[in-house]
Amino acid sequence: MSGQQRLATLDSSIVSRLPAYSKSLFDAKTEKGLSFEAIASQIGRNEVAVAALFYGQAQASAEDVDKLSALLGVPREAIANEMLSFPDRGHSGPMPPVEPLIYRLFEVVQNYGYAYKAVLNEKLGDGIMSAISFSTKVDKEVDENGATWAVITLRGKWLPYYRF
Repeated sequence: MSGQQRLATLDSSIVSRLPAYSKSLFDAKTEKGLSFEAIASQIGRNEVAVAALFYGQAQASAEDVDKLSALLGVPREAIANEMLSFPDRGHSGPMPPVEPLIYRLFEVVQNYGYAYKAVLNEKLGDGIMSAISFSTKVDKEVDENGATWAVITLRGKWLPYYRF
């Protein structure tokens, strides 16, 4: 792969499952040659949160819409109503996932879910990790042998089960 950064674009096979504004945002992102990281730094959000906005999987604020409109050159009126509405999460793909990278993330939970649960329960007690009070980030590491590793951090508020 050359030194030039490749950008994530919209997969046409999932367009029908996404909000109408998704195509406009992705087209503008591609036209301007911006990564999610670059957009995030310009609008003051995490890059995963920005990608989630593009896919309709996160709630946008009025400030998010204003900044995206200005940065990407997409008319505010073309995206505001739908982006400021409540997201309809979970419809962007089939379950179980068929896209290989997403399937591998699903596979991590299939293979290690009970192990995560056991360790979390031992450390934090009986409860669940929130996906609402939640943050995440993606990093890249290169080890001493030159192999590239994906590092995904999931940070969710611990919600204990209450006795009743």
